[in-house]
Amino acid sequence: MLTREARTWGSRLLEPGKAEFRIWAPDEGRMAVVIGDRTTDMAAEEDGWFSAVTAADAGSLYQFALSDGTRVSDPASRSQAHGVEGPSVLVDQDRYRWKHREWGGRPWNEAVIYELHVGTFTEEGTFRAASARIGDLARVGITALEIMPVAQFPGRRGWGYDGVLHFAPHNAYGTPDDLKALVDAAHGHGMMVILDVVYNHFGPVGNALARYASPFFNSRRETPWGVAIEFDQPAVRRYFIENALYWLQDFRFDGLRLDAVDQIKDTQEPSFLQELARTARRAIPDRHIHLTVEDDERRPELVAYSGDGEPLRFSASWNDDFHHAAHVIATGETSGHYQPYEHAPSTILKEILATGFWSRSVGGNRNVRQTTPLSRIAFLQNHDQIGNRALGERLRMLAPPDLMDVLMSLLILSPQIPLLFMGDDYGETGPFHFFADYEGEIADAIRRNRPEEAVRFGGKAEDAKHIPDALDPQTFAVSKLNWSRARNGEGERERSKLSNLIALRMRHIVPILDPPKRVVVHPSPEGLIAIDWHFSRATLQLRVNLSKEQQAFPSVEGKAIWSIGHPAEAPVLMAPGILVAVAGAGER
Repeated sequence: MLTREARTWGSRLLEPGKAEFRIWAPDEGRMAVVIGDRTTDMAAEEDGWFSAVTAADAGSLYQFALSDGTRVSDPASRSQAHGVEGPSVLVDQDRYRWKHREWGGRPWNEAVIYELHVGTFTEEGTFRAASARIGDLARVGITALEIMPVAQFPGRRGWGYDGVLHFAPHNAYGTPDDLKALVDAAHGHGMMVILDVVYNHFGPVGNALARYASPFFNSRRETPWGVAIEFDQPAVRRYFIENALYWLQDFRFDGLRLDAVDQIKDTQEPSFLQELARTARRAIPDRHIHLTVEDDERRPELVAYSGDGEPLRFSASWNDDFHHAAHVIATGETSGHYQPYEHAPSTILKEILATGFWSRSVGGNRNVRQTTPLSRIAFLQNHDQIGNRALGERLRMLAPPDLMDVLMSLLILSPQIPLLFMGDDYGETGPFHFFADYEGEIADAIRRNRPEEAVRFGGKAEDAKHIPDALDPQTFAVSKLNWSRARNGEGERERSKLSNLIALRMRHIVPILDPPKRVVVHPSPEGLIAIDWHFSRATLQLRVNLSKEQQAFPSVEGKAIWSIGHPAEAPVLMAPGILVAVAGAGER
């Protein structure tokens, strides 16, 4: 177990007036730590490590000095004074006084996730401002926040997937204590908090590791964002595993979402991903810890469960196939990412609902029998699917309202874990764009590449000619939530509908969500979905009409808990329509 005292990367306040500083710099013959105007030589240790214990207080500004005198930020900085480049800040991790230290988390089956971007969630765009808003989400029934990456990235605004200093909360959002206060406030409302972390690459500006720790990277392999990280290197593994424990222990996050793990490659046993999952759960045995992944390879083995319903590695993976099939149904768009779903999208969605996976995406020969509905996180939209579109439109602006109601009902009342994007609680209609804060060649490259990227996310071809400038501060500003809509009549109606659906999920579906003993997929034409999940305590029956015509459906035996477009007692659904029923012990 890696306790705080056993961590090898970064700075640590030992007592008032004294701190330890550590860095891995195998390319350097000597290193020093510079605190204010005072320089202290560091002791060389085995395998390229350097350390120093010297006088310093919480709030002290420091940098590391290479053998040629070049000063660099601490790669494991806990806070930055001015941004990714420049002095790091020594942080007292024990200063914050937790109000809800007794919080033990919530079981995974209770998760209803709300993805939010701190910078656009409120007008102020800070951790503290977000803390004041989350009570509204708790009242709707949201049980888990998923915060987009906050590790220090270049500039003042961005999505956060170009982070450079993985331990430092982005200084434009606030201090480390401000982030702790946000997590603490969520716990006070009974909500879990999951942090999105990016372990597959570093951003393009401010990463000095290659200058003094070149073995950190694998020059023989490229990722979509540049040179790959060398996860076979022990110091690199420790960097990221210590980072995971840092967020889970020091900030009391309830879980992590690992971005694009298909780009994390190594050759060792256990793999880095296995080691991370095992270490995190062993280190925190007294709280529910939920680790999820985005995996473009859609590997069922990453999210397999034991016979007693416990995740063997990760709790769940994002279900892009659910989104893509539903998006084609909702919009008719079939370009880019959506082209493989063009033919029979409802039939594809039926398989995804029944098994969690589309056989074409997993190669057709991978074993999904050890997965459960809890292994997959379903969504109708997220930051990627909205923000990477040319005009940043939300699905609500692309699909008919009656179809949106049916799809939202399907999302919340099917067994997979549902994820909403910020603003879904009140029916936000404003855009969410891609935005960044770069200058020079990188800014020019973003402007050049955005049209080609947007084409893959649907829309009209001419939309690419009208993409807002991602570097313009106004593009960031118009992506902020319009909270006044949440208070008007339409916003309140949307909140009421969502609150009702979540309450139904919590009452009827969450209590029966164990690994199903049997899943029955009824034969049905394209456009009609009819599935029965036979859990040990009850059977969940789903009938959905996503066609253009009224459809007769296989009969249900249970008590209907929700329906749209279902005439009383008639075995038909209007177009669109949905019926959800529970048979057995779950009826109440």
